[in-house]
Amino acid sequence: MIEGLIGFACVLVLVLVRVPIAFAMGFVGMIGYMLENSYRGSISMVSRLIIDTSQDYGLSVVPLFILMGLFVNKGGISKELYAAANAFMGHLKGGLAMATIVACGGFAAISGSSLATAATMAKVAMPEMRRFNYSDQLSTASIAAGGTLGILIPPSVILVIYGILTETSIGKLFIAGVIPGLMGILFYLAAVKYSVMRRPEAGPAGPRTNWDGRLSALKGVWAVLLLFFLVIGGLYGVLDFWPLNLTFSPTEAAGMGAMGAFLIALARGRLTLSDTFEVLRETAITSASLFAVLIGAHIFSNFVNIAGLPEALLELVTSNNLSPWMVMAVILMIYIALGCVFESLSMLLLTVPIFFPLVTSLGFDPVWFGVIVVVVTEISLITPPVGLNVFVLRAVVGNVSTGTIFRGVTPFWMMDILRLALLLGFPALALYLPSQM
Repeated sequence: MIEGLIGFACVLVLVLVRVPIAFAMGFVGMIGYMLENSYRGSISMVSRLIIDTSQDYGLSVVPLFILMGLFVNKGGISKELYAAANAFMGHLKGGLAMATIVACGGFAAISGSSLATAATMAKVAMPEMRRFNYSDQLSTASIAAGGTLGILIPPSVILVIYGILTETSIGKLFIAGVIPGLMGILFYLAAVKYSVMRRPEAGPAGPRTNWDGRLSALKGVWAVLLLFFLVIGGLYGVLDFWPLNLTFSPTEAAGMGAMGAFLIALARGRLTLSDTFEVLRETAITSASLFAVLIGAHIFSNFVNIAGLPEALLELVTSNNLSPWMVMAVILMIYIALGCVFESLSMLLLTVPIFFPLVTSLGFDPVWFGVIVVVVTEISLITPPVGLNVFVLRAVVGNVSTGTIFRGVTPFWMMDILRLALLLGFPALALYLPSQM
């Protein structure tokens, strides 16, 4: 156990001195495995993991979902999502901020990335909210919080990685994220309402759009609805009827989604040859980064396992008669603390190999734990002192202070705490839909 804890501490130190997380986990894992086993065993383990991971068919879902999100972005769908949400909600106090939350939820359902959702919606929503004299505090907070929905609403890359790491059904993880994701949207709308009740001038009401305008705005989002229905419907057998008879595996669903997003962007005339090459290049770079981190996490996981850390933690829990819920509370506090240092995927890859065996041995459902981990990660993305969504937004917007965004986002992460408490108290909120599959 001591060796595993030392290894964990070494990874933290290396990350704090700005060593990339993939190399930090890989290096510590390789050296630790060598000390626990042998030099030859360590080299053999590392080489085998690199080959196996790069040839794993299940991992092909990752670049395909990334490709789908990038094509969607190129197709300009984010602007149409915002326009449609604004047509229905813009006349309310704080309506533009509410429309931003809803549009972020829709874009998240396609992109699967929190940082991409926040950065994209900032360019779309921020100018419009400033035009109607919304306060920067409410405007930036709604974008930063809405962006966190990207890692929970399916298809979610982080849930895919969790499923691969823990050998949990990706289909069940996706469907388990639906209700908590919708709860996130509703709770964020409540946070906007609370903000404008406290300061009505922060979110003045805009002009009301008539029904002709609303129906016209909805025409622009048919492609998103069709693409989402194709991916999710094929994944869960909704399209398994004559004459379609379509049922997809996660990889096939990702492939269909990527092709659908490409055709939509092409049909709209918003995709040139240079744009296509740029999307492919960005997909390759992002995928390579994710695979490097994943390989490093596997190496570190092997070291942690051979050092006996998960078994030692379980023995520590049982010998001290700690209840499962006390252990879960400690794990959640660790996640929130680590969120001050790590971005979401790195935090997941570093901790799941340690905590997952302990959590499942205590009787917690692996699908439910996956949703809980993602919700806690969402909280860490917008909480001070280091909320990555806040800093991404600060870089995109440019002329708003970090303190202003953090003050505005406080009601949103408080709503996240409430959502987390409900998911902990009522696991059926995450497990009902998977149980019906």
